[in-house]
Amino acid sequence: MTQALSETFVPVADLEQLKAQGCLTAEVQGRTVALFWQDNQVYAVDNRCPHMGFPLHQGSLRCGILTCHWHHARFDLATGGTFDLWADDVTVYPTRLADGKVWVDIRPAHEADLSKHRKRLEHGLKHNLRLVIAKAVLGLEGFGAQGHREAIEVGAELGTRHAREGWNAGLTIFTAMANILPALEAADRPLALYHGLSHVASTVANQPPLFLPDPLPQAQVALERLKAWFREFIEVRDTVGAMRVLHTAIVAGHSLSQIADMVFAAATDHLYLSGGHALDFTNKAFELLEQVSPHLTPQILLSVVPVLANAHRSEESASWRHPIDLANLLTSAFAELPGILQKASSAKWQCTPAFLETLLGEDPFAIVENLQAALLQGARFEQLAGAVALAAAYRIAYFRTSNEFSDWITVLHTFTYANAVHQAMRRAPSLELLRAVFDGALSVYLARFLNTPPAPLPRPLDAIQEPLTTLLDKLNSQNQVEAVAQQVLTWLVQGGSESKLLATLGQALLREDAEFHTYQMVEAGFRQYRNHGNTPEGRILLMAIARYLAAHSPTSRANLQTYQVALRLHRGENLYLSESGDSS
Repeated sequence: MTQALSETFVPVADLEQLKAQGCLTAEVQGRTVALFWQDNQVYAVDNRCPHMGFPLHQGSLRCGILTCHWHHARFDLATGGTFDLWADDVTVYPTRLADGKVWVDIRPAHEADLSKHRKRLEHGLKHNLRLVIAKAVLGLEGFGAQGHREAIEVGAELGTRHAREGWNAGLTIFTAMANILPALEAADRPLALYHGLSHVASTVANQPPLFLPDPLPQAQVALERLKAWFREFIEVRDTVGAMRVLHTAIVAGHSLSQIADMVFAAATDHLYLSGGHALDFTNKAFELLEQVSPHLTPQILLSVVPVLANAHRSEESASWRHPIDLANLLTSAFAELPGILQKASSAKWQCTPAFLETLLGEDPFAIVENLQAALLQGARFEQLAGAVALAAAYRIAYFRTSNEFSDWITVLHTFTYANAVHQAMRRAPSLELLRAVFDGALSVYLARFLNTPPAPLPRPLDAIQEPLTTLLDKLNSQNQVEAVAQQVLTWLVQGGSESKLLATLGQALLREDAEFHTYQMVEAGFRQYRNHGNTPEGRILLMAIARYLAAHSPTSRANLQTYQVALRLHRGENLYLSESGDSS
């Protein structure tokens, strides 16, 4: 009997001693196991409460229910299943009795397969259990890139299935975090996924599913007709009709670029929808598609339809109508675009400081003429979109801290919108989408007073010790906007590693309880920086990120604390220690 057990089980305690005391602990391969004798049976569980690590041998056992005294989480001793979902299930171990000894096999704790972690993640998302989400992400991390893909797939599937009101801020944060994974240190990547998935959970937990209408039955409809229908249904705010048309286009096998052209046309039929969020959300949906299985395409893309159909249209806003009727100005400009493009030069166009200065100026007519002139000179749509995104970044770099705090979001909206237009233009350039470049440029114009006068750009320091550590230290205090921008500039001017700086800015984001717009700022800034690198324009972009982070730091960092608890539990550490380091 002993020989048969020895391959998988190890002896951990004397049976008679366990019977006499009712509960014992044993160290097995670096883990503390709690042993219980009840109803003439032996039970073994991980001694750390899965919630916060309290030693379970100090809990109470009654009628087969083990209760942790710290937060009163209750567990079925036999299976480890919890009756309090926020606590997570406790790990149980198989036991055997032989030669008067209790034998335990702890292999199951080390051999959890990918499907178990996926199931745990689904459970955490459905019930908005952040600790459970963190544990699942850390478990999936052990499978490397495959684990990352699995986490993204689960978040995308559940996040869009339960997006009753359509694509939302949680899904945008989630996609942004998935996008920046390559820029982060390896240790921060699961933390980024945890942030994104936690925000998905907060928006979809306990929500009913979004039922998608079927595509048209066996209909062979030309793509141009589908596009016209889709735009018309969005125009009249017919969500179901637009969904069915889009679903039909997808199952008909049209390419993603063709689908994107259709959707972005509807997203730009009105000005600057929902303060820029509608087009940004739509672009994020297409970005998420790049990281998941194709079978999720209908579910993900149809989730943006309610966002477009129910969006606020900026031509209905006073600021776009008075004192200058910007909506009318743009309508006239759009009508001229086909003729301008027919006359466009084949020469190569470059964005100049003078061009940017006009975009940042106070004359909306000059701004529109500036864009039209660039098109005549051969500017590509993508180039113009990138130039407007850079101008929007200058608004953040020049933002004066004497402005009302909420106005950070005003300049942020313009930047993330312009970035979304830029990314969309790379995906599916079109004359319809070109209208959004003009919208973005006039949104930059509307934020001009927030740079009156512009905040002075910092000068690089002569020398600094451990500049990235200093950067993080400064973000531990408020009112460090200018100092942090100076640290970033100094690092770049001195030739510091760009990848290290991006990873540090990512770390600064992930340790905070960031709000929606801060995630947007960092991800969009990283995207735009790729276009410029360590140039004067690239430095503006990273200083803009740093300034925005500094303005919104520090926070209470509760999310990070939850993640660190999960990380320590994942490593097998004992969390519940006295100040001397001994178990209490």
